[in-house]
Amino acid sequence: MLNKKMLMVLFTALMVVFMAACGNNEAKDNEAGSDDGKKGLKIAIVTSPSGVDDGNFNEDNYNGILSFIEKNSDATVKAIREETGDPAAAVQAVADIVADYDVIVTPGFQFAGISSIALENPDKKFILIDSEPAAQGEQKEFDNIYAMTFAEQESGFFAGMAAALETKSNKVAVVNGIAYPSNVNYQFGFESGVNYVNAVYDKKVEVVELPAYAGVDVNNEDVGGNYVGTFSDEATGKVVGNALIDEGVDIIFVAAGGSGNGVFTAAKEAGGDVKVIGCDVDQFDDGVNGSENIVLTSGLKVMSTNVEKSLNSIVDGSFKGGNVVLQADTDSTGYVKEEGRHQLSEDTISKIDEAYKLVKEGKVVAASNFNGHTPDKFPGL
Repeated sequence: MLNKKMLMVLFTALMVVFMAACGNNEAKDNEAGSDDGKKGLKIAIVTSPSGVDDGNFNEDNYNGILSFIEKNSDATVKAIREETGDPAAAVQAVADIVADYDVIVTPGFQFAGISSIALENPDKKFILIDSEPAAQGEQKEFDNIYAMTFAEQESGFFAGMAAALETKSNKVAVVNGIAYPSNVNYQFGFESGVNYVNAVYDKKVEVVELPAYAGVDVNNEDVGGNYVGTFSDEATGKVVGNALIDEGVDIIFVAAGGSGNGVFTAAKEAGGDVKVIGCDVDQFDDGVNGSENIVLTSGLKVMSTNVEKSLNSIVDGSFKGGNVVLQADTDSTGYVKEEGRHQLSEDTISKIDEAYKLVKEGKVVAASNFNGHTPDKFPGL
């Protein structure tokens, strides 16, 4: 029979285990970082409805913050999910918390309007990912907003090369969400990569487009491609994926957000002959299909590293606001070639790496929505 002293020891041990378990569960969903009384950087990240555990865009940015906190243990982060994705609501979500944090990280174009908040709060810092801030009068850059966009056409170019070098049917495609500039950049970059392989390595790979899903960009120009029309329609994504597979396409680059999940499903149901290329982050885990995997590789925007760099600049006093396009010359675009995370041949990796050097040096400049080049006529082709 347990005596009083033994019961107290047992009770204390159980309480320690219980509190530790609760603490671990809270860290990811609510707040991470030290609570030891030190004054460190107070960070908030406000995201779209998919949150910081979406396994994709938002989570990659959040991981950059967590990496910073690992090296700055007095810093904390609060993750806040804006439930609608509406730009006005997204900006309001930032306005609601701005007084409580030193720096606010906002991944996504819906946060462009934070520029009005930044002007009203010059002592706060903002990190905006994948968008430039909305102009306030004639002002387009702000001292307290570091706005990073990425040369998606470069990542798309490497994805196009991978598809063209690995296809067996000689038919490939790209599926996008909405013809916003970043998505058109991915499309044009992909098409540029395919055309580069055709020209340099004497292949005859076709980029398949479904006329019913052609995109219209922000200038009301028809850009072709395969656009679902939204980033959150998995069912239509699957319809587009199946239609392309029916046309003989065996590799699909998917840059369609949640709609892209439907394309993944279509590829999985088609069997082992159809592969997809992920977008923004390493999506290899999303490609698991029984004992197989449908992900060939992923086109990357290196967001987490650049978020961490931005936070470091705040701490060391070198932070500078501005609108920056990050490219291969800072290793901010690329593709997945880490062992166990892709299914590319060594020959394909060698060829893409050769082209990567040319992109980095500016000798190959893939087409984008507004750079004046087209997928069939660009420097280096």
